[in-house]
Amino acid sequence: MTGTGWLTDEQQCSWRSYLEGTARFVDALERAHDDGVPLSLGEYNLMVQLSEAPERTLRMSELADFLALSRSRLTHTVDRMERRGLVVRRRVAGDRRGVNCTMTEAGWSLLVAAAPAHVAAVRRYLVDVLTPEEFATLGRAMAKVAVTAKASRA
Repeated sequence: MTGTGWLTDEQQCSWRSYLEGTARFVDALERAHDDGVPLSLGEYNLMVQLSEAPERTLRMSELADFLALSRSRLTHTVDRMERRGLVVRRRVAGDRRGVNCTMTEAGWSLLVAAAPAHVAAVRRYLVDVLTPEEFATLGRAMAKVAVTAKASRA
């Protein structure tokens, strides 16, 4: 069947392990956020992107791209976070359509408070489960996957 593009038995086993492992890891991380991190996993990822940007600010379109979210889904998330005082949106000077998202000081404080529990969960469910070599290989492999998948959207 490999001539028709089907996966080999070994590839099928790896693919299914990837799917189950990813689903269970994300579920465990979301539960960790529900149990002790004052941000959802999606909100935490958004805040990390903003925290690493100059002036803790990104254009909404860039933020959507970094997070691999649709613009409407990002808008809903930012709406909730803006109501909580974690971020603010402002028009980009000289660009009628551009909107920036900026982390507030309250958002920064919450991210700093959330980081230890988030990192502990990532370590518990991923980093400490793998050898350093496996973790590095995973990072390189997923970077390739991300580039290919992103290019397919262009």
